[in-house]
Amino acid sequence: MSKTPLLLYSYVVLCVLLLLPATVKSECTCEPDDMTRDSKSITLKYKVGAIGAILGAGAFGVGLPLLGKRVSVLRPENDIFFMIKAFAAGVILATGFIHILPEAFEGLTSPCIGETPWQKFPFAAFVAMVASIGSLMVDSLATGHYRRVHFGDENDNVNGKVVDEERNNDENVGHVHVHTHATHGHSHGHGGGGSLVGEGEQLGEQLTKLQLIRHRVTAQVLELGIVVHSVIIGITLGTSQRLDTIKPLMVALSFHQFFEGMGLGGCITQAKFKSRAMATMALFFSLTTPIGISIGIAIAGVYDENSPRSLIIQGIFEAAAAGILIYMALVDLLAADFMNPRMQANTRIQLGSHLSLLLGAGCMSVLAKWA
Repeated sequence: MSKTPLLLYSYVVLCVLLLLPATVKSECTCEPDDMTRDSKSITLKYKVGAIGAILGAGAFGVGLPLLGKRVSVLRPENDIFFMIKAFAAGVILATGFIHILPEAFEGLTSPCIGETPWQKFPFAAFVAMVASIGSLMVDSLATGHYRRVHFGDENDNVNGKVVDEERNNDENVGHVHVHTHATHGHSHGHGGGGSLVGEGEQLGEQLTKLQLIRHRVTAQVLELGIVVHSVIIGITLGTSQRLDTIKPLMVALSFHQFFEGMGLGGCITQAKFKSRAMATMALFFSLTTPIGISIGIAIAGVYDENSPRSLIIQGIFEAAAAGILIYMALVDLLAADFMNPRMQANTRIQLGSHLSLLLGAGCMSVLAKWA
């Protein structure tokens, strides 16, 4: 499976675009900067501490599911893994709806950016919708591309083989039934059983590969959405000059990264990337918010969060991130697992997953009070 150059490129472009607001001065009336040198040095210490705390929380969260190879309870084939993924999906869903989308609406309807056209059209909702549709398109096109690369001409025949396999099984059963009656209980094979078994095993392997491709695309698109908003919230903390904002934000973002890391780690585990790719994706996720905080610290002296360009760029990115995360949570995580035949056949897994979903969404919603 290919690496993630798209994610790396998107990250670089995103950082460049987010640095542009630092050169724009506000046209709005902002609160005066009455912070003293001593108080700024204190806030800097808290920001540095936040980098370490959030880095550790994110790494621990994304690393837990990756330990599934050594801890049996965390393996994808274990029943509890469904509940862990449901909890993480609830966290990601609440992140999109409760944390990010309201911020996008606030930024893109701010009086600082003018009334026309921003307050005459719901741009935040529109961008979120476009991002969701874009996620679907990327999801579909990437999955189709990987299928063609890995299966070639066989890709067009997978569905046909499923139908043929079912038809052959039905015909074989009927034939054996008639032959048995005709010979008064003397049933004879015709050499087709071994062929059917072999084709069934081959078809099973192909379907497993298709499912694996699906998991890999899901993991990469999900990480892209998480990275976008992680950089933004990191810059928000890094540019803040108020202790009463930094302290609760540091705690809330630590839990935020931990829970999101669990969700992403679960997807990476199911995708069964090679160890090096898994480590790269986990490290990439763990570093994005700390890097955002570092950027925020560096530009805190010149950054004006109320400048029109800052509000517009940040609002658009937040709306896009919300659309991506909402789509991924509902379609690729919840729908895929909750409609899984294994979950449908097990009431205990169903109840546990529903409760985990509500718990994850509830915990993340409560954190919105501070972050």
